[in-house]
Amino acid sequence: MERLLEDKVCIVTGAGHGIGRGHALELARRGAKVIVNDVGSSVSGDGSGRDADLTVDLITGRGGAAVANYGDVGDETAAKELIDQAVDTYGRLDVLVNNAGIVRDRAVWNMTPEDFDIVMRVHVRGTWLTSHFAAIHWRGRAKGGEKLSGRIINTTSGAGLQGNFGQTNYATAKAAIVGMTQTLGLELAGIGVTANAVGPGGLTRLSASVGGMGEAFEPDSLGEDEYHPMDPAGSSPMVAWLASDEAQYVTGQVFRVINDDIFHMKPWYEAATVSSGEKRWDADKLGAIVGVNIFGSRVRGIG
Repeated sequence: MERLLEDKVCIVTGAGHGIGRGHALELARRGAKVIVNDVGSSVSGDGSGRDADLTVDLITGRGGAAVANYGDVGDETAAKELIDQAVDTYGRLDVLVNNAGIVRDRAVWNMTPEDFDIVMRVHVRGTWLTSHFAAIHWRGRAKGGEKLSGRIINTTSGAGLQGNFGQTNYATAKAAIVGMTQTLGLELAGIGVTANAVGPGGLTRLSASVGGMGEAFEPDSLGEDEYHPMDPAGSSPMVAWLASDEAQYVTGQVFRVINDDIFHMKPWYEAATVSSGEKRWDADKLGAIVGVNIFGSRVRGIG
């Protein structure tokens, strides 16, 4: 019986540990050939290493196909080399899973511009760069007459969708990735490439940096089909399905996978509307109008 992702060529960024490792293991289990990217830094983005080798060894030890990549996705040259490596090694790229990320949590009055910039660089610039070079690859194939089934699967979070104290950098980045994903879905639809975002749960090195969350653990410390509410790989089956040909009709969507629940997140929409009747708004009267007609309160404020 052919597996769900048989012979698909997949890149997973930030796959040396945690959620990314879980994605890489799940994709390989479903038959994919995986390029495991990880720069090997700390959770705050310091240093580098060969952490990708750990995940590659797990995949190949289970009979799968994988190679390591140690590039910094926020670097233009390294991002292009990552896409090129997939093509040079396995002949093409089918699936790009953008998962690489770091945190530098501080309240806005304590956060430095460097803290903001480096988080945006890894999450937003890194996601854009790899998507950019993957899109060039796919567009070239489409121009050559090939019918594509390409995939971009990005990573958002509850912080980006709802905000979180101490994370003006991280929350901004994860919200930006949603906008990027929706736009990629529009731009790439014509060549058969979909783009979706997943907000995972799980106890990882990043989430464990928040006080009271507990100690991080790796997804391979659990059995392949073992359930744990904080499993870093809890969202990986959803990522694998989105990567498959079955999900060709799904694009521009955002999902959260928390514990044993999958949530389909609706985009921004008009929750309430009030019209001026083709007259210029009067700021002195808006307090009462917004209070009653927008928030449903009898007085000014949120009722």
